[in-house]
Amino acid sequence: MSNQSNDYGRAYEYVCLTVLYNEINRHRKCVIDENSSFIAAQNAWNNIDEMLQGNLALSAVSFVDTLFDLEPLIIEDSGDILNLQLQPDSKGEEGDVRDIIILRSGINWEIGLSIKHNHFAVKHSRLAKTLDFSQKWFGRKCTSEYWNIVSSTFDYLETMKKQNKEWKELPAKEDDVYVPLLRAFMDEINRQNKMNSKTPKKMVEYLLGEFDFYKVISMDARRTTQIQAFNLHGTLNQSSKSTKPAIEIPITNLPTRIVSLGYKPNSKNTVELYMDNGWQFSFRIHNASTLVETSLKFDIQIIGMPTTIISINCSWK
Repeated sequence: MSNQSNDYGRAYEYVCLTVLYNEINRHRKCVIDENSSFIAAQNAWNNIDEMLQGNLALSAVSFVDTLFDLEPLIIEDSGDILNLQLQPDSKGEEGDVRDIIILRSGINWEIGLSIKHNHFAVKHSRLAKTLDFSQKWFGRKCTSEYWNIVSSTFDYLETMKKQNKEWKELPAKEDDVYVPLLRAFMDEINRQNKMNSKTPKKMVEYLLGEFDFYKVISMDARRTTQIQAFNLHGTLNQSSKSTKPAIEIPITNLPTRIVSLGYKPNSKNTVELYMDNGWQFSFRIHNASTLVETSLKFDIQIIGMPTTIISINCSWK
């Protein structure tokens, strides 16, 4: 993600948080935790132009009433204080993709929002010379077969790095780097799956985080904000003492088996994963810098979701 995209994302987090604060305070007492993440988001907001600020504000306002319909505990006034906070980016590395936390400590309840500005990407994971992706994703170390296969590719990249080569100078980047790494990646997933039947479930929990959440996506060109409900463990959509959710969200089943894993047709840099219960992902590997490094990024997209993941479009007014 570019610095500009990162700043726009932080600015969107800021305006979503402040709009939530203003709207919730119409119903009950609410406070914002002005932590370092809040300050960084506020600075990003102050550094964007007024036209973009106006669009982001419209985007944020458009989804709030729908969120209240989904989560009546947000606006239930029981005399306690509701807390709003932005999470640090490091939480994502720990398996928590939520950017905004809405918390009521008095009833031990919280929900989270993952805030996206003009993109649907899941996570920007890596393959690297010393990075054990299986340990991070599944809690089990990569096998020796994986390391034996990828070592020659990473040794080649190490040599090119020492020569200060740029990626565009490599004679056959896709065939020499992308293809062997993706093949090793796919083979390792299949091995891990044979060793442990919970591998598909663990993969989704890694990619989407271990907590249930709502994904809020601003689609500026369409002047629409989309809410996607990821209710994987049944913690979303709870009733308050007096009110049931106006919109019901079903619990979504996690996958139990891999149906297929292979290259996207006519591609050497993208593989597609199909699992049961409607889960489908694509993994596009790419270099994230000009100079050669012994590390490559994945752009991971959800290309198919279970029908129980409800998506609601909120038009800007």
